Amino acid sequence: MDSSIIASPAGKRGRNSSVILTDRLCEKRVAKRTKFYDRKCPGLYVSITTAGVATFSFKFTDRQTGKQRTGWLGVYNPETFTVEDARSKVYGLKGMGGEALAETYRDQKAAKTKRGKTVAEIIDERIAWMKTLVKKPDGEMRPRLESWENTASHLDRFIRPRLGKKLAMEVTKHDIATLSNDIVGGKFGKPSVSNARHMRKAASGLFEWAAEAGRDYVTASPCVNLPKLDPEHPRTRVLSEDEIRTFWHGLDRADLPWDRKTRLALKLELVTMLRSRELLGAHRDELFDLDGEHPRFDVPLKRVKKRRVIQQPLSDLAVEITQEALTSDDQQYVFESPMYKGQPIHRKAMADALRGTKHEKNKDKTKTAGLCELLGLKPFTPHDLRRTAATLAGDLGFDDAWIAKCLDHAASKKAEVVVPTVTGKVYNHSKRMKEKRAVLDGVAAELRRIIGTPVVNAQKQERDKIAA
Repeated sequence: MDSSIIASPAGKRGRNSSVILTDRLCEKRVAKRTKFYDRKCPGLYVSITTAGVATFSFKFTDRQTGKQRTGWLGVYNPETFTVEDARSKVYGLKGMGGEALAETYRDQKAAKTKRGKTVAEIIDERIAWMKTLVKKPDGEMRPRLESWENTASHLDRFIRPRLGKKLAMEVTKHDIATLSNDIVGGKFGKPSVSNARHMRKAASGLFEWAAEAGRDYVTASPCVNLPKLDPEHPRTRVLSEDEIRTFWHGLDRADLPWDRKTRLALKLELVTMLRSRELLGAHRDELFDLDGEHPRFDVPLKRVKKRRVIQQPLSDLAVEITQEALTSDDQQYVFESPMYKGQPIHRKAMADALRGTKHEKNKDKTKTAGLCELLGLKPFTPHDLRRTAATLAGDLGFDDAWIAKCLDHAASKKAEVVVPTVTGKVYNHSKRMKEKRAVLDGVAAELRRIIGTPVVNAQKQERDKIAA
């Protein structure tokens, strides 16, 4: 049986749009999806979408089956896949013979199915992949990407509404840049360069993941060579001594609507320089030597931003706050939720307490007033408490490298001398407990001076009593 192949006749539509294909034609902008058939290479055509994506395909008739088939060739790229490249590929396919070409077509059909996925579909797959539980270095089963909720939020809030129905392979750099500009321009709520930056990061991760071997949903990521965003202005909010005094004593008022555990957590963030997530999950088993001379709090790596264990010394002021929060011997979490026994308070509890909560229908109206409003303070966040404590330490003359250790930052300088990064990452695993304790004790003493509370060392008083 003759199993050769012949190029399909162009047909009426083909004759009407039959041209000599050129690279310039492939870059043409069209008002609706348009096909152009090539006169020089029968069967070859290019399909151009309104988004400017030009895709080469090859129509042929398999004489063994009598069926007309279409083979996908590739997406036009002026540097890697031009009209001449497409013609050469068609000539090569024609020389393969019917059976080999039919087999190639079946492979291409499977690839086309993958490339036919919409952005919404690959977002769903990406989120499922991110939150899949895997075994971590500490032996615990946790999501593959532990910050998956934040990434999923940016995918769902920005990318899905705008690009969800679009084929993933048809998304262009222009689409991502336009979406980014609209976020900065306020078309998705409050104008935000930060949200645009996070959206780009989420989109880049999505399309790079979609292009990986084995998935091949797209041939390349469209998130390359995007226009630079305007620089974000870093927060510089630092509480003054008067504000610290007002804040500290205000937290002790009995008429405030926010629970005592949340207020104690705010105090402890200022005293310890720890992040909210590191602090709020504090478990009794993570506290050591509270009644001794070297009290400390060990934060497990699963709650630490850089996924490394933090050993944070506790000053006498930090110990006082911690002991007040531990109201009973059977309490396992230092900041136990008042609503859910046996669970820590929510990770956003401190931020909500400071800014207040909003009405669901009217976002401009406050449902419960925040501590900043109630105490007459200019708004600030829990993270600003870390910055305030670090500023106090700096004003006291402590070395920036010591302060960086307390903040769990990688110090690059010590006494104005650059320290090689590899030293900190590979060779120097010292927790610098003495330096950290000196800084945190100094901050505690300064806070006592500001708030007007004398330094009281309970352990020293107890020893003096026994000695007397």
